Amino acid sequence: NFFLCKPHDPDPAGLETPGSRSSGLGCGAHVTITDRKVALEFLKSNVQANLPPHIQPKTVVKELTWGQNLGSFSPGEFDLILGADIIYLEETFTDLLQTLEHLCSNHSVILLACRIRYERDNNFLAMLERQFTVRKVHYDPEKDVHIYEAQKRNQKEDL
Repeated sequence: NFFLCKPHDPDPAGLETPGSRSSGLGCGAHVTITDRKVALEFLKSNVQANLPPHIQPKTVVKELTWGQNLGSFSPGEFDLILGADIIYLEETFTDLLQTLEHLCSNHSVILLACRIRYERDNNFLAMLERQFTVRKVHYDPEKDVHIYEAQKRNQKEDL
């Protein structure tokens, strides 16, 4: 379970990743931060540089490419999934949706932060809405960033 307490101090150098920042939120939470294989070493060094030592043992850096090797994650394993700027390549949308479906239980919450640059970005949100209840929870007009919250649709809702 995630128990959200308080974020740690912002990174003055601006080197934090959204995942390392979110690790500071969870008192007792176990956080998995993912990226493609090519970025893992940088991500690991970023976590070591930005997380307090007492939080690092509860943080795992793990490879994840949308739609691949999902068996290395238990279905519905995560209570909270944060995604920042992950909606950009249309050819990955089906795999991204499959990955989110695998990682989420009916109680999981997804928070996606993104810019809507092209119609294809809206197309992904439409795909997501077929499997998840999606609502916009914030918009920052200065940065043109939208934040969406999504939860798996309850099968009873669809009847």
